[in-house]
Amino acid sequence: MNYIREKTPPVREDRLNACNAFGGSCCELSKTGKKGCLNKTKRSFAQTQGCQLNLSMAILNTIRDSVVIIHGPIGCGGAGLSFGALTTQYHKLRDSNAKGYIWVNTNLDESDVINGGEKKLSDAILFADSEFRPSSIIIVNSCVPALIGDDIDSVVAGLQNQVAAKLVPVHCEGFKTKIMASAYDSAYHGILRNLVREPQQDAYEIEDKLELLKAEYRKSRMVNVLNVSSMSRADELELERLLKALDLKVRFLPCFAHPDDFELVAEAALNVSICATHDDYFVKHLKEKYNIPYILHTIPIGIRNTNKWLLEIAEFFGETERAKGLIAVESRELNEALEPFRSQLKGKRVFLSGGEIRILTTAELFQDIGFEVIGVRGYHYDEFADPLIEALPDNEKILFNVATGQPFEQANLLEEFKPDLYVGHSGINGWATKQGIPVFPIFVQSINYMGYSGMYELTRRVTKVLKNTQFSKNFKNNFRLPYKSQWYEKNPFAYIDSSLAL
Repeated sequence: MNYIREKTPPVREDRLNACNAFGGSCCELSKTGKKGCLNKTKRSFAQTQGCQLNLSMAILNTIRDSVVIIHGPIGCGGAGLSFGALTTQYHKLRDSNAKGYIWVNTNLDESDVINGGEKKLSDAILFADSEFRPSSIIIVNSCVPALIGDDIDSVVAGLQNQVAAKLVPVHCEGFKTKIMASAYDSAYHGILRNLVREPQQDAYEIEDKLELLKAEYRKSRMVNVLNVSSMSRADELELERLLKALDLKVRFLPCFAHPDDFELVAEAALNVSICATHDDYFVKHLKEKYNIPYILHTIPIGIRNTNKWLLEIAEFFGETERAKGLIAVESRELNEALEPFRSQLKGKRVFLSGGEIRILTTAELFQDIGFEVIGVRGYHYDEFADPLIEALPDNEKILFNVATGQPFEQANLLEEFKPDLYVGHSGINGWATKQGIPVFPIFVQSINYMGYSGMYELTRRVTKVLKNTQFSKNFKNNFRLPYKSQWYEKNPFAYIDSSLAL
């Protein structure tokens, strides 16, 4: 598992045998995946593909008191415009004096492709350090410098003693993988190599036994909760509330943390992942190097999964009975609050799209509040989906389309299923709206989704969306998707062909 000695991590096609092309039932997906038959499945035609650079930025641009340098053509930095205002706002929720999101682009052009872009990168690092004086400068390597052979690690090594900021090179070139979740490994790889350090004992702790005991006790009750940038601050507060009820201390990483916070990562008793897709690379390395246990396979969405998440943490700290009492109270109050909504939502049909872990747990949540889940689309598939598929009621009846992007497949499926509601990550929701389907976005940073309060908030908002669906109907009457009618008569998975495996 120890890839940290290498400059770059392996892609998930190799590390986890991940797949991004499949169409069939959830049950069929899990059975076929366990046999190892999906890793090389491909499409003979594909429309759009996620870029791991942009997904790496979803972590890296949240780190406070940092400057992100995107080493590449100006277009590779264009996504920074969508991150700016919201990221700055969330920086200030953690620290009112935070500077907000700052990024620089080296703006490689045709001349740089021929002559190399290392000089531009060197100049950008020196400029960022003198102009903004950040704690860290994160250098994100895009496709062009990787293709022409720019050695960003050598540039960083040569400049580290000339700048005050800690330099963090991150290799997340988009062309290297079709599993865009490899981006999380790239971001964590840079953090682990450059920001996480061995625990240090201060002199006063060695001399003062009382202070040493206090420090050991704090560590014994500290939980690193590994957040994601698409969860809200309200989500964090809800999870912190639940863990504090078990007399635990909470540190949220990596999103919206300060670079100095990563020096404290090893000062914890347990690492708790919000999403296995997001965190497995990070927690497994910390387990191997610092022997910090971790919880990886649960996500606190919906009653059942929140209960399981709490119980696993409580069992580790010997607080099972306290957790059971907390769960009983929270579940009872939540079920009472949800009852009026369940009667309104019973029998509605929903289709979900997003990251594999989140949509499977969210699908179970929707089943709990009365919906019939007719289909889900995961951005990719790997081993972490299997236990969630097995726990999902009626999994043999629910369709699972594995696809990053591929709106043509989704359009075909939605035309056939005609669900009452489409639930998805922002970025692809507009396609469903053009088909006249009401849309509910999941994991918007301004809304609480997780824990008990998150389930109530989601249910309340979904009910409100379905009370008036005129907007999506008007959209359908005034817009159309770019597909011929013949496409909707074909098998939506006609272009997925396992025989293309190499």
